[in-house]
Amino acid sequence: MDNVQDKAANAKEVTESIFPVVPTTRILVIGQFTKAPTPEQIREIFPKEVPATLRLYLAGKIDQFWIRQTQTGPVFLLNVTSLEEARALMEKLPLGQAGLMKHEFIELGPLTPLHLLLSDGGSTAAK
Repeated sequence: MDNVQDKAANAKEVTESIFPVVPTTRILVIGQFTKAPTPEQIREIFPKEVPATLRLYLAGKIDQFWIRQTQTGPVFLLNVTSLEEARALMEKLPLGQAGLMKHEFIELGPLTPLHLLLSDGGSTAAK
């Protein structure tokens, strides 16, 4: 396991030396059931899960959402910039509260190689 973490750290160091650091602008969340919900859980939890998800969408926290073709969980594109906020949002959803859903969080940002197309070598609007 340490070898995987070492490789990830090395890859991050290499890309940071080549590409400028960019801000996190969205969080991709990949959900997966911890175990298949029972019919009773579906009848009890899903009528709460759907409105809770729609509230986050209408509040602008969820930009887009899908279901994986395997039907093993949802995928959300969140309009948040911190992992802490993304985790808090997912933990508040009924499936998360019931311990039936785990999530992978992926920070997203602007495509860094585009800095090569700028005549000044990579200045950003934040400068």
